[in-house]
Amino acid sequence: MVDLKKQYLQMKEEIDAAIQRVIDSTAFINGDEVRSFAEELADYLKVKHVIPCANGTDALQISLMALGLSESDEIIVPDFTYAASAEAIGLLGLTPVPVDVDPATFNISLIECEKALSDKTKAIIPVHLFGQSCDMEPLRRFAQDNGLYMIEDNAQAIGCEYTFTDGSTHKTGTMGHLGCTSFFPSKNLGCYGDGGAITTNNDALAERARMIANHGQRIKYKHEIIGCNSRLDSIQAAVLRVKLQHLDRFNALRREVAGHYTKYLADVAWLKTPTHIEASTHVYHQYTIRVTEEGMRDALSRHLSHHGIASMIYYPIPLHRQPAFERIAHPVGTLAKSDSLSRTVLSLPIYPEMEVALTDAVINTIKSFDPAQR
Repeated sequence: MVDLKKQYLQMKEEIDAAIQRVIDSTAFINGDEVRSFAEELADYLKVKHVIPCANGTDALQISLMALGLSESDEIIVPDFTYAASAEAIGLLGLTPVPVDVDPATFNISLIECEKALSDKTKAIIPVHLFGQSCDMEPLRRFAQDNGLYMIEDNAQAIGCEYTFTDGSTHKTGTMGHLGCTSFFPSKNLGCYGDGGAITTNNDALAERARMIANHGQRIKYKHEIIGCNSRLDSIQAAVLRVKLQHLDRFNALRREVAGHYTKYLADVAWLKTPTHIEASTHVYHQYTIRVTEEGMRDALSRHLSHHGIASMIYYPIPLHRQPAFERIAHPVGTLAKSDSLSRTVLSLPIYPEMEVALTDAVINTIKSFDPAQR
């Protein structure tokens, strides 16, 4: 699905020098590398504050903690997403409210959010799934009109831009009260271990998030609130500083691969290529197709595997069917669209260094699949 070694070899001298710089400094926790990365990422995103932390799930949990919510408060979250978005809600004794998504874009549906609204609703977590922004203008208006906090889950879409009707453009992760991202190695901006960050333009939320990530302290040994220990390692920050300089180029190359897929898969009648909304760019963390008939997807995956081609199912079980959330979640509606997507989506290999010959091999193997033989 990705080729991290090929990417490393392209930047080997830069990466090796950055890691050696940390080893020579012996500042392995926090220090200049982490501070510099936070400043450089804030400049890239055009956001006031970046708070590095240990991983993307911690970023979600810390962000929720910073809001000072009460037990039983409800948080709207898309049903078709990775479990971390709802897991952080459950860990804090809050109530995840899974809602259905738009099957064309895979992102949270405003109509379903409106149905889920109650007097207990305190926040919404739009997830920019697979590398495309949610339709943020109406979602942000919905949150503002109803006094809701908004936490963007930006783990898959860093570098993506959204344009509002007034012409203003913002990067994902900077349009809500807080944004959360992950630097897991396979992400568009990935480190060589675990890592994450919180983004915000709100000074008070930034200060509170920093305290929470540092055992609830502003001054060493003075713990003002209950926090946790969530830090980005200096070596990971050094790697990310190098890779951040290449992020726009990486994302442009991903778009080239995706464009090639879309062009040559458009005539395959039994699948649908990803839908791209006009207001958003797309950074294609995943290139996810949908088959038109349930029962076809698994056979296609086996067909690809038989020909030595990887594929992945993101996500085979929607949140409302996960055992972990059975007792705590309050799903809204039938969630039939999420159920259907879980049975029909398939993600194809995509990464910046992917050569046209490999993309063509994937396309040709898909076209050689006979749906009638499944």
